[in-house]
Amino acid sequence: MDTKELILSSAQRLVQQRGFNGFSYADVADEVGIRKASLHHHFASKVDLGVALVEAYAAQFDQALADIERRDTTALAKLKDYVAIYRATLQSDRLCMCGMLATEALTLDDAMLPRLQRFFARNTEWLAQLLAEGRSQGVLVFDGAAADHARAALSMLQGASLVCRSSNDMDAFDRTTAILINGFMRKG
Repeated sequence: MDTKELILSSAQRLVQQRGFNGFSYADVADEVGIRKASLHHHFASKVDLGVALVEAYAAQFDQALADIERRDTTALAKLKDYVAIYRATLQSDRLCMCGMLATEALTLDDAMLPRLQRFFARNTEWLAQLLAEGRSQGVLVFDGAAADHARAALSMLQGASLVCRSSNDMDAFDRTTAILINGFMRKG
């Protein structure tokens, strides 16, 4: 990894664990082993770093979605693998970075917000397509618009992550996500 990638990796972990307002350039510089001036060479401001973080995280997440699409054939398997992304993140003592940033949206610079909104829109669109696919396959059942259920599912995952982290109860996350998945499954 080059220095810029190390900075992004360190800052991403710090955001996922502490939030964007919970770390400083000094924290990143110390962790990466560089001077703050070197960090400023790569990212002139913390906002520039934040914008780059959201863009990099969204690209990572898009890759994870593409991997799910390649690997899984049924919508149910895709939904379970999507949930598994959130579970794995929690197990590494982190939250979805964009979910963490959303909790701080009122204090973030305007330059970060459109990218954050795109992340959630992209995930909602992907989930809506997945749900519509599952309905057409006959493996997922729901009334109404797929987009509405996609927003609800994404909100449930983000909320379950926050609650699990605050209670340190992975079983509660698993029970919540089981309700989410089972709620879409054909009964009888």
